[in-house]
Amino acid sequence: QVLLAESGGGLVQAGGSLRLSCAAPGRTLSGYTMGWFRQAPGKEREFVSAVRGSDGRTYYADSVKGRFTISRDNAKSTLHLQMNSLTPEDTAAYYCAAGARHIIVSAISAASQYHSWGQGTQVTVSS
Repeated sequence: QVLLAESGGGLVQAGGSLRLSCAAPGRTLSGYTMGWFRQAPGKEREFVSAVRGSDGRTYYADSVKGRFTISRDNAKSTLHLQMNSLTPEDTAAYYCAAGARHIIVSAISAASQYHSWGQGTQVTVSS
């Protein structure tokens, strides 16, 4: 299990930006596949983005591609999600997750592949 703590959520107007952070104290992030998921009220948790530990490749849900950027700072044991051009549809609780160092591409968006989860941070986008 990896202790994860998200921060950076808040209220923003449509078209604005937010940067989420996920701290994993004492951990080398390249040793894990790190992901972001989100869950809106009344909806299932959905994959947003991931960076695979084994090779650093990044993956995005189609709904956020071109607007969101995932990055990791190994020196600070922190994962980030830069979110631009936000829309009300992006409103959700955002969760950071850690999984095995290598997850095959076809499974990287599956929540079941991640063994550790943060408590979440709320993002609200007003129209």
